[in-house]
Amino acid sequence: MSFEIFISRRLIQNKLQGIKVSKPIVRISVLSIALAIVVNVVTVAIVTGFQHEVRNKITGFNAPLFISKKGTKQIFEGDAVLKDQKALKELAGINGLKGISPVVFKPAMLQSTRFSDTIHLSNGKDSLINRQDILGVVMKGVIQAYDWTFIKEHLVAGRVLNFQSKQEELVLSKRMADQLNYSLNDTISVYYVKNQPVLRKYKVVGIYQTGLEEYDQKLVFCRLPEVQKMNDFGIKTKIIIDDKLSNGKIVLKAGVEGKASDLLYDWGAGPDIYGGFYLPYLSDTNFRLIVYQSDPLKGTQTPIDTSYIQINCSQAFVTSSALLQDENGELIKESIGINSYQMTSSLATVQVTETEGLGTGKNFVSGFEVQITDWNQLKHVEEEIRSIIEMRPNENNELMQVSSILDTERDLFAWLSFLDYNVYIIIFLMLLIGVINVGSAMLVLIVVRTNLIGMLKAMGARDWSIRKLFLYQAAHLIGRGLLYGNSVAFVLCFIQMKFAVLKLDPLVYYLDKVPVEMNPMSWFLVNLVTFVVCMISLIVPSYVVTKISPTKAIRFN
Repeated sequence: MSFEIFISRRLIQNKLQGIKVSKPIVRISVLSIALAIVVNVVTVAIVTGFQHEVRNKITGFNAPLFISKKGTKQIFEGDAVLKDQKALKELAGINGLKGISPVVFKPAMLQSTRFSDTIHLSNGKDSLINRQDILGVVMKGVIQAYDWTFIKEHLVAGRVLNFQSKQEELVLSKRMADQLNYSLNDTISVYYVKNQPVLRKYKVVGIYQTGLEEYDQKLVFCRLPEVQKMNDFGIKTKIIIDDKLSNGKIVLKAGVEGKASDLLYDWGAGPDIYGGFYLPYLSDTNFRLIVYQSDPLKGTQTPIDTSYIQINCSQAFVTSSALLQDENGELIKESIGINSYQMTSSLATVQVTETEGLGTGKNFVSGFEVQITDWNQLKHVEEEIRSIIEMRPNENNELMQVSSILDTERDLFAWLSFLDYNVYIIIFLMLLIGVINVGSAMLVLIVVRTNLIGMLKAMGARDWSIRKLFLYQAAHLIGRGLLYGNSVAFVLCFIQMKFAVLKLDPLVYYLDKVPVEMNPMSWFLVNLVTFVVCMISLIVPSYVVTKISPTKAIRFN
């Protein structure tokens, strides 16, 4: 054992800080180090927890990476892409990629049941009214293999979707359920936004609450095929009667929705280029239409959809020109049901029922969510995916793109990154306070031990050895401060993690409580930096030892 360590231990055991002059200053220095470590550790724990919690919630709703059609700006409003693509199978070998899941988005409106509400008027009289609210949402269709980990963690009632159930199901947020007065297992009315709103009934099987209001108030989960049906993806056909007569004759033609080219039409005599024909009169009859997609280069004709129309007349034949028309010359069609209407003449009534084809919508999705195994692998996985899918047309001659959540939620992640600067500033200020106080304590220790310094110098001790003696004492004080500070910081973090004493406004901070993440590595680094910075900064005040004269120091009192 070196004599510096031996003497410093004896001085510590003799409780040098008990001297009236040094005791308060030494205590203040220990408390300042303890306070610095408490503030720094708690700050790092809160900011790290906040960043990770918000990031996990964002990626819980939207995957870190999203593959969509080239040119898509908003993932909720992008064009449809082919569901089955060979290039996607090549992505499975990318290191860090966890899984790929197709999803479909569709705007919709949720309608509440009628309920009574009391309005308190200023004149003291209450008014009872019947209400029925609506709420605009985004329906997110997912497959059975969808990663439900995040939603399961935040379920407050019920379960996730059952893909074997014959009944249509959905999972919505507690905010939506409260606003629309719905409970678990209720049947909810959903209106899909199309040319005409389409009503569908769903059973509420799960209610979640994440505290991320931006998504809690708009995202509803249901099965992918149900949302595919409501989207105008791909090509869909039906047989329609034109609104106007042509040369006094009814025109029966193919109605095609979606982007299509090189189509052929089979009205019963094989594929042909004609998309319609004339009917000089009407009688009880059925028509079937098969639409083909032709490829002139390959010489192939692929059937893509089949539709039907049924015509029923109250008498055997109805002359087309006898049908009632409005002042614009358009046939008067009176709706009598879904996809059904009737036309009338002076002698008969004609009922028409259109049966749309299933279309090719089942072959298309809004895009693909890409999950990763490690957040630090995000850039690597993104670059690997780009190298495989971008600038390479798929089977539908479409170009694809991959977007990172760092880009789609740029403002949010920029804000989270900016929090790091706040941490650096706080750590710097607290270290500065600790260094000043510990430095003052060392100067006091040197002053009250001036006699000892003179005696050691008189006996031949070198200046650096004497300086180390006081540095060891300072290290002891810093260690005590770290011990006290870490103990208090641990208790504070544990209380917040266990009881969530400090709350937040989720509308502002995306969370409903202050998150804390007790990362051992971050904890160790904060302590290490504090100790090293303080010790290095004390080398300067210890230089005072070299200026003390042995003869004067021995006589010093």
